[in-house]
Amino acid sequence: MTAPDSVMLQEAREAPYVITRQLRENWEVVAALAHAIRERRPAYAVTVARGSSDHACTVLKYALETELRLPVASLGPSVLTLYGARLDLRGALVIAVSQSGASPDVVENVRAARESGALTVALVNVEDSDLAHAAEFVLPLRCGEERAVAATKSYLASLGAFLPVIATLTGDEALEAGLTDLPSALERTLALEEHASTLAERYRFAENLLVLARGLHYGVAQEAALKLKETSGIHAEAYSAAEFAHGPRRLLAEGLPLLGFAPTDAAGEATATAYTDLIAGGADLRSIGPAPHGTLVTPGTGHALTDTLPSALAFYLFAAHLARHRGLNPDAPPGLSKVTRTR
Repeated sequence: MTAPDSVMLQEAREAPYVITRQLRENWEVVAALAHAIRERRPAYAVTVARGSSDHACTVLKYALETELRLPVASLGPSVLTLYGARLDLRGALVIAVSQSGASPDVVENVRAARESGALTVALVNVEDSDLAHAAEFVLPLRCGEERAVAATKSYLASLGAFLPVIATLTGDEALEAGLTDLPSALERTLALEEHASTLAERYRFAENLLVLARGLHYGVAQEAALKLKETSGIHAEAYSAAEFAHGPRRLLAEGLPLLGFAPTDAAGEATATAYTDLIAGGADLRSIGPAPHGTLVTPGTGHALTDTLPSALAFYLFAAHLARHRGLNPDAPPGLSKVTRTR
């Protein structure tokens, strides 16, 4: 008898609908936010988030820096909530990302940033949350209820929510086309589920796994490492494929397997060269992403920013099936809860 699908899998499969809903329903706030950014011309951006949301901010950092030439820093929430230091964020674009919008440290930092004169934006799923009320602009994630402890559709929605703002500000026709095609690309990614399950089966006995990426996909690698911990109890760590060539490469002598994200953007050639070198040295490396010679090849969207979503969705399929192969329930990771409130 076939085991029932996990809630994690069911929610990951909602990704095409979630992104379609975002694109359809967020256009007014996207236009208003783009107008405010043009008018107020922030000199830099700051992100505020934890966990999966912070990994989405890593992708957003690369997006803002490469597309808008806007420097981005990650704010440590405890600088305010534990150390009592109120940062002067006048002239900044402050972006907070949270599924629940309930964590006091994120809320307090956004409130303080707005009081100091920053342009504040909340990417949040719960539109009546404390975070939504604290920010000047709210970009709804449009996920509906997310029940699984391991975030899937909310992370994907966090990757996608700010992209229409970037497209509006830049007039990038390729990005506009990529966004239009994105729901279809995610549907095509779901067709890879059996392939993802087959790839996952080879890791059913793994105790450690290193996840590599460069550029826009690095935040996806961070998310992948977290999900491997949450859903399968694997000690996984994410590394830049460039940084890995330094000290961390020593770990290969212990026979640790590698999972790499393989893009086709400006980081593609350098990433492919790094992976080829690792494989030539005997590394056990498989890859996920749009690069055509990878292990699990995801649909290309025509733009580097939108390519990250099919890669992340393919990994979620992999992770959910890996937990099943290991006899685990990804919906009930020991010791974890859906909403974590920190201060």
